[in-house]
Amino acid sequence: MQLEKKMAELICGYSLNLTKGDILLIRAESCSEPLVKALFEKALQLGVKPVLRMAFKGQQASFFKFAEKEQLEFIPHSVMADAENVTASVFIDATANTKELTNADKQKVTTYSKSMRKVRDIMMERESKGEFRWSLCPYPTAAMAQDAEMSLDEYAEFVFRACKLHMDDPVAAWQEVDAYQKKVIGILDGSKEVRIVGDRTDITFNVEGRKWINCNGHHNMPDGEVFTSPVEDGVDGEIFFDVPTSYLGVEAGGISLKIEKGRIVEASAQKGEAFLKSILETDEGSKLIGEVAFGLNETITKATKNILFDEKIGRSIHMAVGASYPEAGGKNKSGIHWDMIKDMKNGKAYVDGELVYENGYFKGV
Repeated sequence: MQLEKKMAELICGYSLNLTKGDILLIRAESCSEPLVKALFEKALQLGVKPVLRMAFKGQQASFFKFAEKEQLEFIPHSVMADAENVTASVFIDATANTKELTNADKQKVTTYSKSMRKVRDIMMERESKGEFRWSLCPYPTAAMAQDAEMSLDEYAEFVFRACKLHMDDPVAAWQEVDAYQKKVIGILDGSKEVRIVGDRTDITFNVEGRKWINCNGHHNMPDGEVFTSPVEDGVDGEIFFDVPTSYLGVEAGGISLKIEKGRIVEASAQKGEAFLKSILETDEGSKLIGEVAFGLNETITKATKNILFDEKIGRSIHMAVGASYPEAGGKNKSGIHWDMIKDMKNGKAYVDGELVYENGYFKGV
C-alpha cells in the first residue's frame, strides 16, 4: 500500500536519517505487520541492521493480569542490550484494542513503569550524547478509528494527511514546518517566564536557561509542536485540560491541576480521577512538570484520543507530568510522562509579560 511505503521512506530517510551500519530497533504490535514489513525492507535496502521486537494482540493485558512483583520489576537482558547498543529506534503506534489496559491493576502498571525508568534513562542519556535517535509513527487500526469516531478508511486518510504523506514531497513539507517553527522559537528562546491564561487556567512557567525544541518530524510522525522543560521548582498556578486524553490505555478528561513551586498539590478529573491520582504517585518525579508545549499542526483539528496526534492539535497547548527532557535542560526523572492538552482558541500566552500568542496564534509569525 502507498501508506506503508511512503511512511517507511519518510521515517527511515527523513526522521531517523538512517545510514549503512546503523542498528535499528523496530517495536510494534502484530496488527501493524504491513508497516513493520515496509520498515524492515527499507532498512535492509539502506544497509541497516534491523532488530525486531513484536508483541501479540492483548500481550499487555495478559502481562498485567498475571505478572507478580518480581516479574513486573524484571528487565530482560535483551531490553537492556537494546537500550545500550541500538543506534536508532522506531515504535509503531498501533493497537488492536485501545482499551486493553482500562481495567488493568493500576498498582502493577505503576510498579512496571518504575522498573522501566532505568531503560528510559539510559536511552535518554545516549540520545543527549548523539549516540541514539528515535522515532514514533502511527499505523491505522479499527480500534484507533473507533476512538477517533471515524471509519477505518477515514482514519487512514487522516493519518496520511497528518503525516503529510499526501504531499508530492513530504520531506519538503516537513522542512517548511521546520522553518515556521524556528520563527516561533525565535519568540520564545531566551525568555525567563511563560504565562498561559485561559478557561480555568492561569499558570506561569520559569523557563530561564531552558532550550525550546523544534519538533519537526524527526522524532514523532506526525509532528508540529515546540516545547521545553520548565525549571523544576518554577511552575505555579492552576490549569484545566479540556481535551480528553488517554494514558496507558486509560481515558481521562476534564483534568484540573494546582501546582505550587513545581509540584502538583491538587489534582482532579471529571473522568479517570482515580487513575490520575494513582499515576501521580508513581515515583518521586511524577508530580513535577516535565514539559510545556504549543501544538501547531493545523491539519490536526480534532481530538482522536491518541496523544501522538492530539498533542499536536493546532491552536492548543499541552503540559506533561513526570519525566523532563535533558536536551531542553530538564532534570526531572520519572517513570511516567503524561501529556495533557488544552484548547487555546480563547487563550493567551505571555512571554516575560508581553502578549505574544492569542486565540491559538503567535503574533507576527
